[in-house]
Amino acid sequence: MEVPTLNDVVPVRVLGLAVDGAGQPVVLLTPLVGGSGPRTLVPIWVGEQEAASISIAVSGEEAPRPLSHDLMKRLLDTVGATVDRVDITRIEEGTFFAALTLATREDAVTLDCRPSDGIALAARVGAPLFVAESVLEDAGVLEDEDASEPEEAEEKVEEFRRFLDEVDPEDFQG
Repeated sequence: MEVPTLNDVVPVRVLGLAVDGAGQPVVLLTPLVGGSGPRTLVPIWVGEQEAASISIAVSGEEAPRPLSHDLMKRLLDTVGATVDRVDITRIEEGTFFAALTLATREDAVTLDCRPSDGIALAARVGAPLFVAESVLEDAGVLEDEDASEPEEAEEKVEEFRRFLDEVDPEDFQG
């Protein structure tokens, strides 16, 4: 698996989660360092359960029962591996691809993963996120200057929180 080099990636953070007009959850990534003017956003559509898992991790909360990403973290801790980084490596026909780089006792290992899984795991362990420059160019959108108003951003966050409030906790129990 080819992971972009450090010169070909941009460090990003999870700006937040939103719900699009069709009710689909979207993770919004943004570069850590931005210039003046509207910031660039990389919207990545994810499933509802993955969105809930990312939201829980980003907010520092814990689910009543361990979610899959919590289990992944425990497994890595148990075998002495750490998440070195998560890279959003490419986009093909609207599908994003990612790579999860682990540091093990012997060597570094890079695994193919879904961006939502990589983001959820990175949020739990504090690992850095990167987006390939080519993905930023292809999928990045400039934030609408009108949408950069704190009130509107908060409305989007509130809409997603309402979604989380309506999710049945049994959906996350094993």
